[in-house]
Amino acid sequence: MPTERTSAALAPQALRSLVASLLVAEGVPLDVAEQVAGPLVAADMGGKASHGVMLLPMYLARVRAGSVSTAAFAAVAHDGKATVVLDAQNVFGQVSAKQASTLAVERARRYGLAMVTVRNAFHLGEAGYWARQMADAGCVGIVMANTRPLMPAPGGAQRVVGNNPMAIAMPHTGEIPVELDMAMSASAMGKIRLAQGAGEAIPDGWATDAEGTPTRDAGKAIAGMLLPAAGPKGFGLAFMIDLLCGGLSDGAVGDEVQPLYGADASPYNSAQAFIAIDASQFGLQRPLDQRATAQATRVRSSKAAAGIERLYSPGEIAWQASQDHQDACPVSHDVARQLTELARAAHVAIPPAWQSL
Repeated sequence: MPTERTSAALAPQALRSLVASLLVAEGVPLDVAEQVAGPLVAADMGGKASHGVMLLPMYLARVRAGSVSTAAFAAVAHDGKATVVLDAQNVFGQVSAKQASTLAVERARRYGLAMVTVRNAFHLGEAGYWARQMADAGCVGIVMANTRPLMPAPGGAQRVVGNNPMAIAMPHTGEIPVELDMAMSASAMGKIRLAQGAGEAIPDGWATDAEGTPTRDAGKAIAGMLLPAAGPKGFGLAFMIDLLCGGLSDGAVGDEVQPLYGADASPYNSAQAFIAIDASQFGLQRPLDQRATAQATRVRSSKAAAGIERLYSPGEIAWQASQDHQDACPVSHDVARQLTELARAAHVAIPPAWQSL
């Protein structure tokens, strides 16, 4: 897996402030800018740099090109009580995701479970962030999204489906969250872009070139195709997520979703789904939050194979990274340099630790 140079670590609040200031300099209202900055920095703190502040230059370019709206709300296109469809109208994905996840929890408390789908949506960052918000509110949280086609069918040599992420977070009683957050590809495209920026090769099994030949060259992978996780299983899940998100929002499916990079003036047009389940309305004798935490504890305390120091429950590694980075959030040198260049151009204050970049 590509390594990142993290000598440009910065206090999380300073990084959030820098990100928000750069957005405000492009005309984004402060409250919207802060909604975007928080989840991006949280991804970096959790060791998920592919969904963190490395995305900001692309976000800013899209604001300038007009494909991302700086509005503070998505429109309600349909309200079926336990089912709601939002038309994001190209607002920041973090804005519509916050609205959708909050609404899903509110309706789940009323009806037991609720699903909010979103069409005409922009990139929402880390899907797990929004699933955790629902879990922290006491509900099972499920988040899915579709992307532009990036993966071929098994044996194919043409992009036909995105690497469509899915996250599931359980309510829990312990400090450590119980969470699954994964894309349906062997690796996220953001990790390949990080490898390209660092001049590093990618691992075998991540991607092919444009002709379908496996490659370790990050540049050829970006121009080529991602490979699905677990072969046909990952492909099949991605295919179904595409239809759940786009089909139940009356939004985009397949190649109706546009590229995230290289087409700044074209709306991304993603479709997303947010499901909240209020376990307290299932008549349970054994509360789900207690059982989720107990099962996660069982995983961590189970017998490790020879040579393995310890085992982790789903979501624990990212949580531990976040705990470790409370004072200093790691940012690759390349990304830090990009942000400082943007700050100089926008006359935004650069954090003292980065002024020499």
